[in-house]
Amino acid sequence: MDRRSLIRGAAGIAGIAGLGAFPDAARAAGPAGMPTYTYLRDALKMPLRYNPTGEFIFPCIRGVYDKVSGARSRYYLYYAPHEKPGGICVAGADSLNGPFSEYSNNPVIDNVLPSTTVSHVSSPHVTWDAATRQFFLYFHGENTTTRVARSSDGLSFRDETPILSTNLVSGLTETSYARVFEHSIPGKGNKYTMVYMGVLGGKRYIYHGWSPNGWSGWQFAQTPLVRPQGDGLTDISGPSLVFRNNTVYVAYHGNDGKMRITEVGPSFDRENHLGVFYSPAASDNGRAAAPSFGTDGGTQYMFYEAGPRLSARICIARAA
Repeated sequence: MDRRSLIRGAAGIAGIAGLGAFPDAARAAGPAGMPTYTYLRDALKMPLRYNPTGEFIFPCIRGVYDKVSGARSRYYLYYAPHEKPGGICVAGADSLNGPFSEYSNNPVIDNVLPSTTVSHVSSPHVTWDAATRQFFLYFHGENTTTRVARSSDGLSFRDETPILSTNLVSGLTETSYARVFEHSIPGKGNKYTMVYMGVLGGKRYIYHGWSPNGWSGWQFAQTPLVRPQGDGLTDISGPSLVFRNNTVYVAYHGNDGKMRITEVGPSFDRENHLGVFYSPAASDNGRAAAPSFGTDGGTQYMFYEAGPRLSARICIARAA
């Protein structure tokens, strides 16, 4: 389920819960051979005990059964409300088919942090660090600051630490919605690479950074990695890395509600816009965003947020 399980090659798509290569019989219908995803169900089993705002964003699916002794479920789904006070939440299931049942002690991180109190915390992304046998959880709070916390069981997090803020990248007024993957960019001396949304001049772009260990020593590029103009859009957000075809792509959503994919290459020195790989289904209410990919039993899944930003829900789509 860690970075080593990200699916490579022409038949595979990055899966942060991936179990191995996707079968050759899978149909590749979209840009870069992306499969056809079809809405399966809403991810969360309602009602929820912790539901302060009635909206949820930014899913991150993570397999834990091979990392945590006595894990409550095979898979943990991380998500959050966005509106104040937010709160990083977890739900579990034994299959990526879902639905997922809420962890009883949500939120696992709230807006009262060890070093400060913020208006909200949101946009969780969890990476397994095999070297330290810990989960690193990246999240924002406020929108100007991305933070990381650590956990040995994926449920109890500690050591909240700011790692990215707007004063580290020239001109940005927001740095949020970060995902971190194990990927070494040639010449950077790094093990982990971050992609995130930066707001520049009132428009949303995709930026990136890199770190030797995922926790400290972060450095950040001063120019966008992916620009919305290449898609004929004004804003893009919710990036995720996809590894396939011996290259690297960024999957993300745009202000028109569709999800697109752009090749950046292993060195992050390209910007080859390839187009739409998922258009909202009728049940998505005009917007699909923030994809998180995984495989279970050889079947590919995509977890995503659907619907208008302030009333979004978490959905599961399955590849044909």
